[in-house]
Amino acid sequence: MISPGGALPVYDWGSIDRDAFATRRQLRARGLRPGGHDPVAQLRCRKCLGLTRHCTRMAWLYRIDLALPKLPMTPAKRRALARAMRARRECPVCERVYIFCLPLKTLGSCLECYDGTPADPAHYTAPGETVLAA
Repeated sequence: MISPGGALPVYDWGSIDRDAFATRRQLRARGLRPGGHDPVAQLRCRKCLGLTRHCTRMAWLYRIDLALPKLPMTPAKRRALARAMRARRECPVCERVYIFCLPLKTLGSCLECYDGTPADPAHYTAPGETVLAA
């Protein structure tokens, strides 16, 4: 364990008690969430094992005994998530809904609207067309 200047303790890869600490993803895999408490330590990545250099890929560690169960997915949350994902797949110019997320932050539209690259009709539904769930 390395403890720089009063900050959180820093552990090297493979040196922590897996029954006491977990990352957010590990908590999620166990059906838990941090539950509002702050991280108690940091974990250095495998590449920085034993080195004295500053690790740029630290992971936050949370105590498992303070974690709470994940909140259930309610119908309202499910609808909100579906709307958000549809917004990421719908081109604001041509209003086609694609089967993948569009680069809206960088291009602002689908590739066909941006630079004329033809889109495969199997990858989108036309505006106003409804698709039945399989």
